[in-house]
Amino acid sequence: MTDTPFAVLADIHGNALALEAALADIRAAGITRIVNLGDVFSGPMDPSGVWDQLEPLNLLTVRGNHDRALVDYAPEEMWDTDRLTHTLLPQAAFDWIRTLPTEARLEDVYLCHATPDQDDLYWTEIVADGTLRLAPLDHIAPLADRISESLILYGHTHVPRTIRLADGRLLVNPGSVGCPGYSDDRAPAHIMQTGTPLASYAVIARQGAGWRVDHRQIPYDWDAAAAQASAHGREDWAKVVSTGWM
Repeated sequence: MTDTPFAVLADIHGNALALEAALADIRAAGITRIVNLGDVFSGPMDPSGVWDQLEPLNLLTVRGNHDRALVDYAPEEMWDTDRLTHTLLPQAAFDWIRTLPTEARLEDVYLCHATPDQDDLYWTEIVADGTLRLAPLDHIAPLADRISESLILYGHTHVPRTIRLADGRLLVNPGSVGCPGYSDDRAPAHIMQTGTPLASYAVIARQGAGWRVDHRQIPYDWDAAAAQASAHGREDWAKVVSTGWM
């Protein structure tokens, strides 16, 4: 697989219009191999529309923390967005989530949602002054200790990043396809905002002994996606989806 370019999706978060644009861009580039790093459905736009697009593709997908919440918690135990998503998905999507692994390996590539051992821990970011900042290398590197692959793919923070470890291994976060910002009220409370509504994903290919990483940000009808969020009573999502700002 890794001898030819492949696309990396993450954190679609129920944004079917953003996913449609990303997949169209991937097809236009002639790329036929795609992996998905989880948090697929949780969002107030069109999670069922996301399922309609992904189900026939049968992508290698790892489970995210919000995917886990949709099948492990009762609706009354869920966060508001997960609870709404739970009402919008068909049963087949829940059955699929239950089959997803928490990590995967593919040739010389390692995949997880957040970190190898925890699906809701920030890997390359820390919270400082109420927002996310790039973490120091001595915070990042130990979390990769049990990974031998030269390319490590992760998501969760929604921040596109490429980070090279001292031994040459590369960490790549493709950013979020469908959610360019969020707030988290858990201590320490913080926000993340990318400042752009563009749909983010990455294209990666071998180049010599290393990897070439192309972070792509794709326009789509984010006002229509915002209208979908508004129709479900989520003006907070409508704002961030249409602007990239909280």
